[in-house]
Order: sequence, then structure tokens, then C-alpha cells
Amino acid sequence: MMAIGNPMVHRSATYARRLCAALAPLLLAGCAVGPDFHRPAAPGVEGYTPEPLAEQTASADVAGGEAQRFIRDMDIPGQWWTLFHSEPLNALIEQALAANPNVQAAQAALRVAWENVYAQQGAYYPSVQASFSPSRNKTATGALSPASASGNPYFSLYTAQVSVSYVPDVFGLNRRTVEGLAAQAEVQRYQLEATYLTLTSNVVAAAVQEASLRGQIEATEEIIKLETELLELFRRQYALGQIAMADVAAQEATLAAAESTLPPLQKQLAQLRDLLTALAGRFPSEEVKERFELSTMQLPQELPVSLPSTLVEHRPDVRAAGANWHAASAQIGVAIANRLPNLTITASDGSAANRLGDLFLPGTGFWSLAATLTQPVFEGGALLHREHAARAAYEQAAAEYRGAVVTAFQNVADTLRALQSDANAVKAALRAERAAATSLAIVRTQLRLGQVSYLVLLNAEQTYQTARLNLVQAQASRFADTAALFQALGGGWWNRADVAAQDDHR
Repeated sequence: MMAIGNPMVHRSATYARRLCAALAPLLLAGCAVGPDFHRPAAPGVEGYTPEPLAEQTASADVAGGEAQRFIRDMDIPGQWWTLFHSEPLNALIEQALAANPNVQAAQAALRVAWENVYAQQGAYYPSVQASFSPSRNKTATGALSPASASGNPYFSLYTAQVSVSYVPDVFGLNRRTVEGLAAQAEVQRYQLEATYLTLTSNVVAAAVQEASLRGQIEATEEIIKLETELLELFRRQYALGQIAMADVAAQEATLAAAESTLPPLQKQLAQLRDLLTALAGRFPSEEVKERFELSTMQLPQELPVSLPSTLVEHRPDVRAAGANWHAASAQIGVAIANRLPNLTITASDGSAANRLGDLFLPGTGFWSLAATLTQPVFEGGALLHREHAARAAYEQAAAEYRGAVVTAFQNVADTLRALQSDANAVKAALRAERAAATSLAIVRTQLRLGQVSYLVLLNAEQTYQTARLNLVQAQASRFADTAALFQALGGGWWNRADVAAQDDHR
């Protein structure tokens, strides 16, 4: 009761109330300095190529030669690779998404980014600390009077205290900092999506390449078989005296040349298997069991073509560049706020006594309330140049965003042109392969009848070998460029089932 009736306490409390009342309008009217970021509008273009896009590609009567139709603004499924109707491919991508270290690292980076946002949001609230400090002391009575009321130079002191510190966000320093960190979290969010898309696209591309190599190996083995049969025929004819030894030697050289093309293909296949195993997050000795052949994959016949106005919404790299631009905008506000006055309010309340049991008794309490206004006066130009650097970083991020948009449109245009060219290439390669096979069969018959020379046969064999391998490669290109189109359009991440759970961070 004595402490409550103390006039000094009443005056201090009155001053504190007046101080709070004076600061309240300032705190409520606080604003965030610096520019407010607004997402840029989509480019005002209507297509990806100067000429109108054809409604569909050419077709050919062979696996992977089906006509593909371009559907305007067709949505992309979150698991777009299932459109190839390959169970081994679906299984391998599922393994890769679950175990690939790059995906796990991107997921952890996203969690780190959001935890940094949450940590910075703590600055919106007062910081409260409680302390208890016991001590045993002796006063130097030769120089000082005893500190204790009893005059005893030996005394104990127990102090219990609660301290509160609060920095009002008057000019939006913390708001802009939180805004920047949230934008960085968005960068990580879309980088995670880009990691998903890159991984799935790489698995599809590697699977298609494996199927292509298996097709090329199969064609090469067939060619080697034909060359071996011809060599046996030539040896019989030589034994009967029908041809010269030079013809036999030439055929042996042709066979050896065909056989020499097989090991490089087998090496590429082995290395590609290592790549698929690594993409699945495994060591080379733990090779994946899935095998891929073009005959077991279906070519999607309806292809999406997103409107240019929505492409910037769907590309993870463009969205990440936009979020990075947002973060750079927030940093301008942070740099400006650092040049303005900073207000800190502190308060403490506690009790101090010579005996532990006397704590919190009347006469042992103390409190304080203080405010500090700090204005940077001279920093050697550091704060000014940091603001200039933040503005330059904003311009850099803006240019990088525009570059990402241009690259996105280029990717789509490239794949659309490639798909149309691939279809024509398959059609031409099929005609060439069939014509070469027919020509080779005729020449082999003519050679047996002695109507043509060996050089004619050699030319027909080389033409057929080239045509057969070109057809396999052309078929594989259609699958690979179809996957590239899905990747260029964003991969349908917005339709993934786990997107909603990740958006709950916000």
C-alpha cells in the first residue's frame, strides 16, 4: 500500500500513460516506405510464331508417326507423362520424385525460406524477457558506505525482473523485410516446381533416348545379320569360282564396319542406364529394373498450346523471376527505412530484496518505462549507397524477369516448330527406309543372278543402314519434343495434388 500511495509512482505512471497516448497515433499511422510491387501484365502478343499455327502435324504409317493436333488453351495434367501410356515410365518417375536428392534439397530450401519469414514476423510483437539474479556481496567499507540498510558490509541481493522491449514499425522496416523474405520463399516455391519439372522431363527424355538406342541397336544387329549372310553367300560363290577374292574381302570390310558401330551404341545405352538410375536417387550398382522401347510408348495425339497471356502464369522459372523482382522491390523499402528514425520502447518491472522471502513485499518493487528515438546522422554514405544498390538490384531483377519471359516464349516456339518438323521427318524417313529396303532386296537378287556388280550392292546396303537408323532417330525425336512441349508450357504443376498443401504456408 505504501508503494501505491507514493506520489513519485503516480507521477511516473501518469507520464507513461501520456507517452503512450502521444505515440499511439504515430504507431497507428505508420506506413511502409518504398515502392509497392505490382505483378507485371502479360506480354500483349497473340501467338508464338509469325505465321498461324497449323491445326495438326503430318502423319506416317508407323509407330510414333501419328498426327498430333494442337489444342488452344488445353489444360495440362499434373502428371503429364502419363499421356505416354507407359507403366515403366510412370513407375520410374514415381521413384525419382520420392528419392531424388535435388527434389529433397528443394523441398528443404522451401521450408527454410518459410521459417525465415515466420522468424522475421516475430518482430511485429514485443520482446519479453524474465530474469532472476541472486548474489552475495561485500562492501568495501574503507571506501564506501555499506549498501545494506542494516550497515552490515556483507549482504545478499535477490532481483527478479521482467523486461519488455518493442520497436514500432513506424516506417515499415519490418513489413518490407517480411515482404522480401516472403517473396524469397515464393522464389523457392517456384524453384521447387522447376526442380519437379526438370526431373520429370529429364526422366522422360532419358527414357525416350534409351528406347531410341535400343531401336538403333536392334537395327544395327539386323544389319550385321544381313551382312553376315551376304558374307557367307560370297564365300560360297568364291568357292565355286563365281566371284573374285576381292569381293569377299570387301564384304568382310563392310561387315566389320557395321559391327564397329555397335559398341558405341551399347556404351551410350549403359551410360544412359546409369543416368536413369541416378535420377531415381540410386547408386549405379542399384540399377533400375524399368526398360524402355518405342513400341511400348504411345505418342500423345492432342497437344496443349497455352495462350501467351497464361504462359507467364504457368512457367515456374518466370514465376520465380517475378518473385525475385518482388523481393528486390521490398529491399528498396528496407534501405529507405534504415535511413529514417528508429523508435524503441522499453519497460521493466521487478523486485529486489536482501532475502529471497522478501521479494515482492511492499518497498521492494521497481519499474521503468523509456523510449529511444535514433536517427542516423553520418554513416560515411553507406546507407545512401545501399539504397542505390537496392534500386540497381531492382532494375536487374526486372531485366531478368523480362529475359525469362522471352526465353519462355522462345522455348514454346522452338518446340512447336520442332514437332511439325519431326512429323515431316518421320514421314520422309519412313519413305526412305521402305524404298531402301526394297532397293536392297532387288539388288541382292540381281547380284545372285550376276546382273549387277558388288559395288551396287555395297551402295544399297549403306543406303538402307542410314535410312533404318534415321527412321528410329526420327521416331524418338517426336517423343522427345512432345515431352519438351509439356516442359516448355510449365508441366501442369498447378494441377498437382500437393500444391494446396504447400500453399498453406502463406
